[in-house]
Amino acid sequence: MVAPLYTTDSGLLFHAGKILVVTVGLPARGKTHISRALERYLRWAGIKTQVVSLGDYRRKSLGGAQKLPPDYFTLGKKSPETIELRQKVLDGCEQLIGDFFNAGGQCVIYDANNGRREQRHRVVEKFGREGIHVVILETICDDPAVIERNIRSVKISSPDYRGWDPDLAVQDYYSRIRDHEKHYETVDELDVPSIRIINVGEKIMVNNVRGYVQSRIIFFLMNIHNRYRTIYFARIDADLSDIGWEYAARLKDFVLDRRAKSLKERGLDPKTSRLVIWTSTRRRSHHTAWPFMVAADPKRPGGPQCKVKVIEKPQMSEINPGVWDGLTVADAKREYPEEWERFVKDPYSFRAPRAESYHDLSVRLEPTLIELEREQEDLLIIGHASVVRCLLAYLIGLPPSEIPAIEVARGDLVEVVPASYGVHSQAYHFWDGPGRTHGEGEGGYEERDPNNFYENYAEDTREKKHRVGYGDDEV
Repeated sequence: MVAPLYTTDSGLLFHAGKILVVTVGLPARGKTHISRALERYLRWAGIKTQVVSLGDYRRKSLGGAQKLPPDYFTLGKKSPETIELRQKVLDGCEQLIGDFFNAGGQCVIYDANNGRREQRHRVVEKFGREGIHVVILETICDDPAVIERNIRSVKISSPDYRGWDPDLAVQDYYSRIRDHEKHYETVDELDVPSIRIINVGEKIMVNNVRGYVQSRIIFFLMNIHNRYRTIYFARIDADLSDIGWEYAARLKDFVLDRRAKSLKERGLDPKTSRLVIWTSTRRRSHHTAWPFMVAADPKRPGGPQCKVKVIEKPQMSEINPGVWDGLTVADAKREYPEEWERFVKDPYSFRAPRAESYHDLSVRLEPTLIELEREQEDLLIIGHASVVRCLLAYLIGLPPSEIPAIEVARGDLVEVVPASYGVHSQAYHFWDGPGRTHGEGEGGYEERDPNNFYENYAEDTREKKHRVGYGDDEV
């Protein structure tokens, strides 16, 4: 569901009205991870979406757990001071929700425990009176390994436990969970639209949910997980040239080295933990992955160096330049002045004669985006620059207008790690050779292909360029 090219006077899309997704669940059940992933997907679809996190608001307004009364996180009888503080946080979050809708927002994801039936009903009734479609999203997890992984990877790194010993922080957080379990009331209301997710995607149950956007939300939730994985991006190189094979070999060495260090930190064996590799069906894309298959060959002297699975995806073919195929930027300006003027005004949605626009490419890649969410193993995407731009923009949350100018440098590996509180990205340089772009000085490029129109346009938009993974993409 790629963002449409039209707008409406109300700012609302798909005739869907305003939607409030209220999360419900015990602590460490993946609510925040699901909320942030859903926010990313709906924003990609053009829907003005915001996560309102009760925990984040509480930390900003009241400070970390150390500054709170000792009975703040326990349920049951509380002191007047604690009751006042908790009500202040609730009122503040609901005010943020209302302000976002009043400012033209279409969807809010209210990330909070909401484990008491009375509290949920109050939120449903309050916003339902304002004509907002409320959907309850309950996350249930009975897998102890998943719960502890959530606590160690997310919760104890929050400001609430800054400076704590990790094991003591885990014990303290488990005490919070046990207290919430005593008072938790699972969602059994049949009169309210609801979605229940078991073990982050193992099973999903839906009750009385209607509407196009709501159905897309369900479809998305059926395809996500919260397993830790790393996604690597690299450009393909020239087919069958000596330089191309050198590039592919360097890429293989660099990826396996970085991944081995990451896996060892997680207590995993690099030789048995599989790396999935996606390429397009173009020969030069598949050949860039060839050194990985050689390294994984069980007949290799010394045994396999890694375990890989290579998948060719036809949706990942390069953007079709149409009549601009083989033209330089200067050629396009000279031979198609009217089209060029329209392209410069809107390089994302303009379609040259017999060509694809970046919008068309994004629509073509939508099934790939869903597969990207569903993939649970470490993933290396070896793609054409135009394809990598779209996939990176989705993961990092960049608006469509920035896609054509995203820099995807040959010789750089972009490492992306989806996390519960956002997506972390970092670019690493591993190769200097012909075609490697530097962007310094007048025409500061080395032997780039003058006839690769879309690539040269991205490189020439220096003042507009978004350099993914260079310190500005922790979102």
